[in-house]
Parts: sequence; structure tokens; C-alpha cells
Amino acid sequence: MNIPTIASTSLYFREGNSDKEYHAAIEPNGEGYLVTFAYGRRGNTLTTGTKTQTIVTLHQAHSIYNKLVASKVSKGYCPEGEAKAPYQQSGTEGNDSGIRCQLLNPVEHTELQKLLIGHTHCLQEKHDGRRLMVRKQDDTVTGINRRGLVVAIPDPIREAVEHIPFDVLIDGEAVGDTLHAFDLLEVKGNCLRHRRYIDRHAGLLMTIPSGFDALRWVTTATDPNDKIEIYEELKASGVEGVVFKDMDAPYSPGRPNSGGSQLKFKFVESASFIVTARNEKRSVTLCLFEGEVLVPAGNVTIPPNHAVPAVGEVVECRYLYAFRESGSIYQPVYQGKRCDIPTSECTTDQLKYKVQAEAALKT
Repeated sequence: MNIPTIASTSLYFREGNSDKEYHAAIEPNGEGYLVTFAYGRRGNTLTTGTKTQTIVTLHQAHSIYNKLVASKVSKGYCPEGEAKAPYQQSGTEGNDSGIRCQLLNPVEHTELQKLLIGHTHCLQEKHDGRRLMVRKQDDTVTGINRRGLVVAIPDPIREAVEHIPFDVLIDGEAVGDTLHAFDLLEVKGNCLRHRRYIDRHAGLLMTIPSGFDALRWVTTATDPNDKIEIYEELKASGVEGVVFKDMDAPYSPGRPNSGGSQLKFKFVESASFIVTARNEKRSVTLCLFEGEVLVPAGNVTIPPNHAVPAVGEVVECRYLYAFRESGSIYQPVYQGKRCDIPTSECTTDQLKYKVQAEAALKT
């Protein structure tokens, strides 16, 4: 049984470079109620907390909640429908763009040394966001997700791309209001997919305009000594992982059955799961496909700044490792919904099990 939220409000504030959101809710807790909140820059991880250190009566909760909402409204926050839109809508959202991105396969830790000391692959940070391609045609800027569907994009990214003086198609990873660009697929109507990656990357460096925090190229290391140094720095800093790209390879849409010219190695495990039940205390049950059969993968608690996903939706979770015997993930952390990933990709092949994870930590 899912415990409902008694009341909730989402407010937004957008002015100049400021684009913030604030969420407040009254939630049942034991025999009483809590007033929870979440706030921060729109699209980023939100700060969460409670306005009630202990449970209160429903009457007290409503009083605290109403004062909290009123204080935010007095400071200029307003509901979504009244706030300035943070995303550029094209009217074609959800349409198939006809464009497909190149997807990466994981690499085992036993292959890391060869990739680090070799001269065939460059190294980049794997940013923990959402895949986003951005196309500029004349005065129109369009976002495209990993499934090839047209999506709305944050205004700061759109504004940065508008300053490129010619038509382009850029591939990257969006983290909040920033696109970390790593590939250039089209320029001035010319397709570059057949060219070497290192040449496409060089073109990207010359294409991205300076002075825009919302559009940045991904730092790339080609020398083995630099790759090893950056790899160690990234591993120690707690980022998601690294990407290795064959510098002589063309851009190949889709994902090969194994291997390929673009590979990823994660320091922090994550996977996409299907929600199969909503439980008490803002928890949901996760499952994955093993062949054609759905098997359990444990539960995860949904933080206050996220809506509880519905049964059948795909969600992303980080975890330490999975237990091979039960298939459940250990220490799961909910990351959010993944509307860009089909349920067919939610398979047990994504999981890294305890023995594998321990071996990877030793590299």
C-alpha cells in the first residue's frame, strides 16, 4: 500500500540567470505528520529536509506548511504554469528525429591497463547526466534524447548553441543546465560521422563558443601518462566513471552486441530498473528482465524531492553491488525516472555482482 502525501506544492523562481525550484509537502509519519521540503537550482540535485523536527498533528502541519508556502510566494516563487518556462518548447516533443546516437558497452577491469597505456583510445570523464544531442538548423535549436526522440532543452543550453554561427549537430551529456559536449556529427549541412573521432573532436573544440558555462567540451586525454593521471584523479574524486574512445573510429549509431569503438568503465555502479510495486514509506519494488522473465532486484526508497514513480515506469538507481543469489542490489540510491530508456533494456546484464565489484575496487 502506498502512503499518500496529504498536501504538496511545487514552486519556481526564474529571473536572469537564476532558475530555482522549491517543493513542500505534508507527509504521514507514524501517528503524526511531517512537513518536508526540497530546494535548489532546477535540474540539479536538490537539498532536502523537514520543517518539523518531530511529528506534529495534522492541524499543526497545515499551519507550518501554509506559512512556508506563503513565505516563498512573497519572495517571487510561483507555480509552474505561472513561472517563465525553463525549457525551450519546439512543439515537436516526442516526435522521432530520425537521428540515433552511439551507445557504449562496459569494459571489464581486466582490460583497463591495456586501454590506459595504449595509444589507440583517448580517455574522457563519464558525466552522470542524460544523453542529449542538440541540432541547430537556421534559427531552430532542437534537443534529441538517446532514443532519437525530440525533447525540450534548458534555455541556457539553447542560448549557447544559438551563438554558433552555422548549423551543427552536437552530441553530449546534459547535467542540469550544462551540456558536456563530446562529439560533432554535422557542420554546415555536412555529415562528419564517417571521419575519425579525433578529427571530429578537434572540430568540436573549434565550434563551441567561449564564455558559456552551459556548453562545454569534455576534457580528453590521449597520451598514456595523461590518461593514467586523469584516471586516478577521477577515480579519487567520486565521479561516475570514464569513457575510452577509439581515436580512429567513425561514429556508429546504436550499440554493438559486445565491445565496440566506445567503451565505459564505471567507478559507481548504476542501472535502470522497472518499478513493479509501490510500498509503504515511499519505497518501490524493482525488477529486471532475465531473458523474458521479470526477476526481483530489491527495493529503493524515494527521497522527498522526487515523486514516487508509478508501476511500470523505468527508474535509475545507484548501488554498491548486487547479490548473485537473490539478485537484489545493495545500498541502492534513487536517481530519478528514465523516460528515455525502454523496459526492454532493463536486464540483469547491467548488474555488477559482489565478487566483480570487489575485484574492480582493487584496480
